[in-house]
Amino acid sequence: MTVSKTLLDQNGVRLTVDGTGAVATVTLDRPAKRNAQSPALWRALTAAGRQLPGSVRVVLLRGEGKSFSAGLDRQAFTPEGFDGEPSFLDLARGSDEALDAEIASYQEAFTWWRRTDLVSIAAVQGHAIGAGFQLALACDLRVCADDVQFAMRETSLGLVPDLGGTQPLVELVGYARALEICATGRFVHAEEAERTGLANLVVPRDELDAAAADLAAALLAAPRDAVVETKALLRGAAGRTYDQQRVAERAAQARRLRDLAGMGE
Repeated sequence: MTVSKTLLDQNGVRLTVDGTGAVATVTLDRPAKRNAQSPALWRALTAAGRQLPGSVRVVLLRGEGKSFSAGLDRQAFTPEGFDGEPSFLDLARGSDEALDAEIASYQEAFTWWRRTDLVSIAAVQGHAIGAGFQLALACDLRVCADDVQFAMRETSLGLVPDLGGTQPLVELVGYARALEICATGRFVHAEEAERTGLANLVVPRDELDAAAADLAAALLAAPRDAVVETKALLRGAAGRTYDQQRVAERAAQARRLRDLAGMGE
């Protein structure tokens, strides 16, 4: 039995790496607030990505308690905001450059999950609302409990989803359904999530962690470089023509063949 090592535990985020060094787990650990998010939590998520050892191949993202994440902490919408942080009202009154830079810093917490050298899995239960929905969308794969409730509530609050979630949502469910989900702010439950591709797998709530761990183990079965090359091919496919994709496939396969033949650099 291998023992996990804790590499980070701050501001509602815990990062552990298993004894093999191949699987990291990022846990949202604010269950009393349904893992509501804040700028401090986003900075911790960014730090977790930067602290991943090079041996890590799969990252599991999970939330403690009944909900994956209920979204942005409501304190963000008060005039005073969070202690030691500029309030949203203060940001709105600042320069365009300062506002853009602040939002870009928030987005960093949501971008590293799609790195080609990793496969990320979100294990999602209960509410995944707003920023919680976007964080689940940041991952490559989603294993969901049968009580999952996704919702994109930003538009209902007079805002837009700005944490990197719009592109993966459109990629998964298509433009028309993505627009309807965002503009209405309605809940997407487990059956629809699985049917539309938001969820790769739906399982009973008490089987969620085991199902995510089983998927991680399955992903580790293939050689790392082959998975990295395949992920890169698939991630780039939408931006290439069919002929360009065939060229990319040939180049990737040539690298794999040379590596297997011992001819790689």
